[in-house]
Amino acid sequence: MAIIIGLTGPNAAGKGEAAAYLSSMGFAYHSLSDVLRDELSGRDLPPTRENLIRLGNELRAAHGAGALAERIKPLLYMRDIVDSIRNPAEVEVLRRLPGFVLVGVDAPVAIRFQRAVARGRPGEGMTMEEFRAKEARENSLDVTRQQLAQTFALADHKVSNAGSLSDLHRKLDSLLKQLEGRSAAQRP
Repeated sequence: MAIIIGLTGPNAAGKGEAAAYLSSMGFAYHSLSDVLRDELSGRDLPPTRENLIRLGNELRAAHGAGALAERIKPLLYMRDIVDSIRNPAEVEVLRRLPGFVLVGVDAPVAIRFQRAVARGRPGEGMTMEEFRAKEARENSLDVTRQQLAQTFALADHKVSNAGSLSDLHRKLDSLLKQLEGRSAAQRP
């Protein structure tokens, strides 16, 4: 039975760490952000946070709010991760796949801000006020834009990543055991 794990959550919550750990356990990694990076590359634009957000919103407006998920859906098969899910319509598209489960990864804003500063990605905001302002813009009510809070609310499982990396790994091990048990129980 397929297990397709979608990851959602706010900036610097640890989705990338969760994806890397699951990848090390044999899951194929896919990211809706990679769809955007490929498109930006084709347009000769740098993959900055602002360009990724702008292009994602543009593609959702032009092709429907689930457009990014529609583009990645043909790549998903049995044991996959889909990172960077930021719109409820993307969840709706992916829920049509057998074995899809949405996992929300979160951490308190102060911890996420420290992580964002430590990784030093361009466009993340270097003050807490900038960080919070960027986060607020990613929680639009417009269905063709990023709606992180609404997407996170749809999560089938929520993982708090306020501790160490080994704590996150233990939580993911537990979740994976649960998902694999469910998958085994559904086999004919």
